[in-house]
Amino acid sequence: CLHGFAIESSRNMTLADTKQSKIINQRSAILRILAADELDPAALDFINQQPNVELTNKPGLREEQLAEIVGNYDAMIVRSSVQVTAKILDHPGRLQVIARAGVGVDNIDIDIATAKGILVVNSAEASTLSAAEHGFALLLALSRHITAASSSMTEGRWERSQFKGHQLAGKTLGVVGMGRIGQAVALRACAFDMKVLAYDPFYNAPTALDGKVRMFNDFRELLPQVDILTFHVPLNDQTRGMLNAESLAQSRRGILIVNVARGGIVDEQALLEAINAGQCGGAAIDVFETEPPPTDSPLRKHPKILLTPHLGANTIEAQQAVSIDAARSTIAYLRGEGIHGAVNATGLQLDLDPVQQCFVDLASRMAELISPMVTQGFGTVTIELTGRPLIAASNMIERTALVGLLRSHLDTPLNLVNARHIASQRNITIRTITADDDRLAGEQISIEISPSADQAARQRIVGRVYHDMRPRVIDINGYHMDMVPAGFMVLLQNHDLPGMVGIVGTEFGQAKINIADMAISRRDQTALMLLKVDQPPPNALLVRLKHRPGILNTVLVKLPAELSRSQSPPNH
Repeated sequence: CLHGFAIESSRNMTLADTKQSKIINQRSAILRILAADELDPAALDFINQQPNVELTNKPGLREEQLAEIVGNYDAMIVRSSVQVTAKILDHPGRLQVIARAGVGVDNIDIDIATAKGILVVNSAEASTLSAAEHGFALLLALSRHITAASSSMTEGRWERSQFKGHQLAGKTLGVVGMGRIGQAVALRACAFDMKVLAYDPFYNAPTALDGKVRMFNDFRELLPQVDILTFHVPLNDQTRGMLNAESLAQSRRGILIVNVARGGIVDEQALLEAINAGQCGGAAIDVFETEPPPTDSPLRKHPKILLTPHLGANTIEAQQAVSIDAARSTIAYLRGEGIHGAVNATGLQLDLDPVQQCFVDLASRMAELISPMVTQGFGTVTIELTGRPLIAASNMIERTALVGLLRSHLDTPLNLVNARHIASQRNITIRTITADDDRLAGEQISIEISPSADQAARQRIVGRVYHDMRPRVIDINGYHMDMVPAGFMVLLQNHDLPGMVGIVGTEFGQAKINIADMAISRRDQTALMLLKVDQPPPNALLVRLKHRPGILNTVLVKLPAELSRSQSPPNH
């Protein structure tokens, strides 16, 4: 088991990380916890009441101050004010876990924490109800012009005729994202006698909430059927700007928009233009492309836009709950009592031999590389493992692949413990096929994703580890190649025409982005370029490439750096 959590396998897997073993074997030792951010007093009281725990409450420290002392503590708890940077984690000392009292972990350098063997946990579920309630409060206020009517009254006017609103009963609500918060909003909408439809390409069932909510796998199909649209999805390449000029034009005239998810999901300029044109009836926004938005932003002055300053989880109950949850998770982990709310649990070392560890690392890289190309949802994930060493590590490889595939598409934190459970909740079928077959002259992993709706949109990636112990991708969707998946990588599919390589090379050269390695493969009058670059290309370059004639698709992926041959490959 992994700190008390049963892993779905008949094999027992023990921690190889010596620091973790020391913690488990010395549960009576004093555990030192640093509260580096403002925590709710109830959480501080909870920590102080724990036996063998010593609390240091020092919010507001600068980066260099934190870097100097963090290695003296077993755990650090933060909220959103502290940026846990690579500099702070450069010399982690005895630090074993960083707990985020809240959901987002954008302020923590996850890659560095993982490389240093530090667990990162968050309190994702504690603020679910507060976020859902705030979204629904905005929905009510927008429908009944609450803010404008209140301002009119406080300014001494009585303009009752100007604030004729809409009742929610009988209206159709479109929920984008049926994770924890989306489902909570949908339940409340049903209680208000609303008809609820939902879009979530990774929820593989026709209905949700015991048939109360009809599910859609196509956002465009949902749009013309709803009166109000509310967003509850993470920000990633698939969701960035998903509500834009085109999708607004496909919506019902007068549609109302609510966004309490992440800034950038809604194109703010397109929203303004749609409201001014009458296509959109108004919007309630809690999150912004830039936070805080500029003081001269037209969003702030528009009479049909209701704004709040990122208040989704900003309730007394939620802040207390996330702080206490973070403290509980921290102490439980340090005492060897389990992992709760893990963000990077897949970075823990398990008792696998070096070859198996290399293949677990390869599975993570392959999954993260192919994941952005999955745009039609996950119906079935098939993982094929060939070779005796891979059979013994199949459970770890499967869970690692699921985390890499699903993490960027969902708002639920994923790890080795919950990846299969989350996939099962969304009716995603997982098939792991093993074969002790030497005909391939070496071990091999393949991962195939088959959307339930469109089998033509299947994605497949194949990888191997050779005698030099370096991970290789040898096939992507039938394009044969040989590339070490590491660092910043660009996948570029194009028509197989003369001059395409020159066009791409010129664009990257003009942007001063060095191409460190390139693999090119051709099939069916198309080609795939897999580029490894020294630094992330600017978004403007990727946009230009996408609009170049002959280029079909462009995807940027950030993978962990390649391990040196002397390093032991981590399990993800």
